Amino acid sequence: MLYDQVNIMTERGVYRPMEDSKLLAEVVEKYAFGKALDLGTGTGIQGIVAALKGCDVTFADINASAVANARRNALQNNVKGTFVVSDMFENIRGKFNTIMFNPPYLESENVGGKNQDLDGGLRGRVLIDKFLSEYASYVMEDHVIILLESSANKYEHDVEKLNAEIVAKAHYFFEDLVVLKFK
Repeated sequence: MLYDQVNIMTERGVYRPMEDSKLLAEVVEKYAFGKALDLGTGTGIQGIVAALKGCDVTFADINASAVANARRNALQNNVKGTFVVSDMFENIRGKFNTIMFNPPYLESENVGGKNQDLDGGLRGRVLIDKFLSEYASYVMEDHVIILLESSANKYEHDVEKLNAEIVAKAHYFFEDLVVLKFK
C-alpha cells in the first residue's frame, strides 16, 4: 500500500495522519485519477498517495502552515504539485477528475473550539455540508468524489441523497468511519 511507503513529518498546528487518514488513503490509492484536488490537505498524505499513482495534484488547506508542511512532505517523497492556501474552494481554480476531502467532522461541543483541524461545527457537518453544496462547480465530466465521514455525522443521509457508495468502513472508539465515493 502506498500509504505505508510515504514518509510524513507533521509540524505543530497541522493534523497528524491517524486512522481516518489511512482509511481514506486506501480509497485514494484505488480510485483517484487524473487531475486531483486534496482539499484540507494537512500534511499532504492524500495528495502524495494520489501523486505517487500518477495524478496531477493540487494541495489546498485553509491553514498556511499545513500547506507549507504538505509542500515539504511532497518534496521529501519526490512528488510535485500545486500548493494553495484556500478556505474550502475560495482560491481554487480549474476543474478536477478527483476531489478527496477528509474534513474536520467532530461536533464543536466535543472539541471545545480549541482545534480547527477537528472542529466540524454543529453536528460535525458544517464543512461537510459546505463541501457538498460547492464541489460540483469544480469537477470535470469524468470525475469521482472521495469523502470521509463519521457515524456521528449521519453519513447514511448522504449515502442516500448523493447515491454514494460506501467503499471503506472501520469502527474506532465511539464511531464508525466511512469513505463515500460518488459522482
